[in-house]
Amino acid sequence: MTDIDTFFIGGEWVAPQGTRTMPILTPRDNSRIGTLTLGDASDVDRAVAAARKAFDSFSITTKAERLELLRRMARITERRMDDLAHAITTEMGAPITMSRDVQADSGLGHLNAFIAALEALDEEETLPNGDILSREPIGVCGLITPWNWPINQIALKVVPALATGSTCVLKPSEHTPLSAQIYAEIVEEAGYPAGVFNLVHGDGPTVGAAMSRHPDIAMMSFTGSTRAGSAVSRDSADTIKRVTLELGGKSPNLVFADCDLETRVREGVQTCFYNTGQSCDAPTRMLVERGVYDRAVEIARKAAEEQQVGDPLEPGDHIGPLFDGLQYDRVQAMIQKGIDEGARLLAGGPGRPEGLPEALREGWFVRPTIFADVTPDMAIWSQEIFGPVLVMTPFDDEDQGIAMANDTEYGLAAYLQTGDEARATRVARRLRAGGIHINGADADYGSPFGGFKHSGIGREGGRFGLEDYLELKVRPPFKA
Repeated sequence: MTDIDTFFIGGEWVAPQGTRTMPILTPRDNSRIGTLTLGDASDVDRAVAAARKAFDSFSITTKAERLELLRRMARITERRMDDLAHAITTEMGAPITMSRDVQADSGLGHLNAFIAALEALDEEETLPNGDILSREPIGVCGLITPWNWPINQIALKVVPALATGSTCVLKPSEHTPLSAQIYAEIVEEAGYPAGVFNLVHGDGPTVGAAMSRHPDIAMMSFTGSTRAGSAVSRDSADTIKRVTLELGGKSPNLVFADCDLETRVREGVQTCFYNTGQSCDAPTRMLVERGVYDRAVEIARKAAEEQQVGDPLEPGDHIGPLFDGLQYDRVQAMIQKGIDEGARLLAGGPGRPEGLPEALREGWFVRPTIFADVTPDMAIWSQEIFGPVLVMTPFDDEDQGIAMANDTEYGLAAYLQTGDEARATRVARRLRAGGIHINGADADYGSPFGGFKHSGIGREGGRFGLEDYLELKVRPPFKA
């Protein structure tokens, strides 16, 4: 059993003022593996005070000093990769191979990309009119991160704060505290001054809201649901702080007849199911050119039936459980809604997969599911399900496909499969999404990540991720 009953505030591991606790559960079998103590508003006050005090000196450190701290942090992160991976697998159910190769590795990948971005950043420049522009740290940053990609999102928020000379208070998801504790240990070992980084555990309505409303926090960066992001914006409004949001998605995958259909449809199914469908940019709507729709449906059905579901502690390319019982119930309800609405069930359906070992039957495993002939009036077309559930529908021509792809309140990502480079360029420009994936290619670490419409405000990663943590100051050239 792991009891987490200390927070990292002002450079020390301290007992929280909050007294409420919650169990730490593993989704593998729904067993209790520990207890987390939840903070309250007074813990936020302590952490913000420490961060504000540290900002006076940390904000004037040189770029060289901050780069050295980041490089030290990268070496420690690399050494602790296995610790991070095992924590992620334990607390949110990602299979251990994925946790090592992608989930934990993302923390190092983003860190190295931010190092490169900071190296290239001009903190001061002369404008064409002769005035001098300075880029300076924004102040104390409140950072709220989700459970589905815990280290990925922590790195995307903590690292740019540290890189720019800002200070921060991190509230990770209360459901994934193990990996966050390890990350705090990495920052501590790297030797950051006391108060530069602070960790407070707690829930959104208590700790998250106290951060958003706090007058001494200059910026809030939040990743999670659109509903919760709206609450962060409202709570931040009275103190006129900067808010950046990375929210939900219902990403389309446009499949044209001129692509390598077998490869691209299989890949689309696998990408939708990856991380058990618990990715905000997952391609959950597959739109297929009508002439090859029937073939695509059959390819997708076979791919779903071949998708293995298994023990997250075992290495391999299978998918694991959903992260908790609430998420399991939501996904089950949406699968049933698809059936009730009249969509054609190709694979999967309600309930747990058959053949699960006895030890896993209390875990939150679901059947990888595909619906065909889904129409825009159905809930499964428009609502984010956040599980391994794919919906498919045909389109007649390029214009209709683009219109259907853009028929969503979200705009985080869009996927495009075609053998025609001119079409790829043309269609990509018309898709209303922050990231376009073409023929299986993804953007690398250092590129901006974020979305249009209800998918958020701002961008994370690399040079563009640094900008949200910087203020601009202009002065004329000195004249005696």
